[in-house]
Amino acid sequence: MPEKAKDKNNKSIYILGIESSCDDTAAAVLKDGKIISNKVTNQAIHEQYGGVVPELASRAHQQNIVPVVDAALKDAGIDKKDLSAIAFTEGPGLLGSLLVGVSFAKSMSLALGIPLIGVHHMKAHILAHFIQDNEMQLPEFPFLALTISGGHTQIVQVDSHFDFKVLGETLDDAVGEAFDKSAKIMGMPYPGGPLIDKYAAEGNPKAFKFTKPRVDGLNFSFSGLKTAILYFLQKQTKDNPDFIKDNLADLSASIQYTIVNILMDKLKKAVEQTGINRIAIAGGVSANSGIRKALLDAQEQLGWQVFIPKFEYTTDNAAMIAIVGYLKYLDGQFSDLSLVPKARMPLKT
Repeated sequence: MPEKAKDKNNKSIYILGIESSCDDTAAAVLKDGKIISNKVTNQAIHEQYGGVVPELASRAHQQNIVPVVDAALKDAGIDKKDLSAIAFTEGPGLLGSLLVGVSFAKSMSLALGIPLIGVHHMKAHILAHFIQDNEMQLPEFPFLALTISGGHTQIVQVDSHFDFKVLGETLDDAVGEAFDKSAKIMGMPYPGGPLIDKYAAEGNPKAFKFTKPRVDGLNFSFSGLKTAILYFLQKQTKDNPDFIKDNLADLSASIQYTIVNILMDKLKKAVEQTGINRIAIAGGVSANSGIRKALLDAQEQLGWQVFIPKFEYTTDNAAMIAIVGYLKYLDGQFSDLSLVPKARMPLKT
């Protein structure tokens, strides 16, 4: 972490972070590297559709962004005029959702006459580990980051705050999709990933065996696993319509066990190839208890240094946007009003 800095008037640096990449509208305020407020508004409307509906998400962001930002400022106990800069998610994400956050950030920046800082969503997930929090340990460079979310699955070598190298990534579905789609096949409501984690705690992880996909190098594939689960359940429910209900815990545990093993196999290979045994997890799926346990077991058995974020910094949040804004502020990396949101945004940019 760079040394703390003051602005040109020798005052504390206050960064407003805004996150609107998907279906959560979030705002946070950071003071000199420490989060002093962090607000998130969820959109329950998507549950009835079994997934996020982009048009509904962007409309909800328009309704939520003003009250969420206002709540973040009030909770921080500051006035908007105290802000040093505004950081926001520029991509990747749903274009309509991103547009709301980008437009709001630009307008507020222009009105206050303060810098604008665009932030890469997935880099923010990784750099959330640098939020100054007594409950979290800051990783030393270089380290490997396993970014796991509904839209991403990557192993990233992080050599500095701004130097990222993707070593492997999913060729099809992300790990979050694998969890949610498996849950949907079993009749669970959206989002189903956390429910699989919940039921898995009561089941036998070796009750049912699912074949792990064979993918060269450090890349991942989860579409085949999803298909295998679908065909297996179709066959079983044909003979016993209550098969899923009767075996829900064991099915959840077996699916989670398979997915976690896929992730850990690739991580072990990455450690072997790079010689780096500092591992940080990032993204919404890093809240999964099976993944956390597997990493802690590796720390004990393999001598890895494992860095696990607080739950509030795993799912989409504005605190992670604010910390990247702070790091870029110290480095003099600012954006201008010509910036446009990007639905797709490679990590190397």
